[in-house]
Amino acid sequence: MNISSIVVQTVPEHLDEVVASLKACEVCDYHLHDEKGRVIITIEGTGVSEELEKLRVVEAIPYVYAADMQMAYSEDELDEQIDFINNRDAVPKILNNSDVDIDRVMYNGDMKKREDMVAFANEFDAAKQREE
Repeated sequence: MNISSIVVQTVPEHLDEVVASLKACEVCDYHLHDEKGRVIITIEGTGVSEELEKLRVVEAIPYVYAADMQMAYSEDELDEQIDFINNRDAVPKILNNSDVDIDRVMYNGDMKKREDMVAFANEFDAAKQREE
């Protein structure tokens, strides 16, 4: 199951009509809006393609000038990440070795920005093994 939040934009003079259309359509859940014409909705789907179909329906509503996904949650991705955390050692071996000289440890950037931690950890371990 995927859930995404969407910011829908219209102009203030058409806000009531757009909000009413969003509340009436069966592809989204309305949450709130402001006086500037920004409306927050969520859509759900069994996959990304279903979510995109629903987004297209929202975009087709009269006076909707933009509808952009802001946040997305994918149950499958979360399950994969939980499995990764529970079943893999993403910490390079060298960081768990108290006998390693700290001056030999190389910093390779912000770990939060690394997309493939397993590949990075394997590459890091391989480089250290070559040095030893």
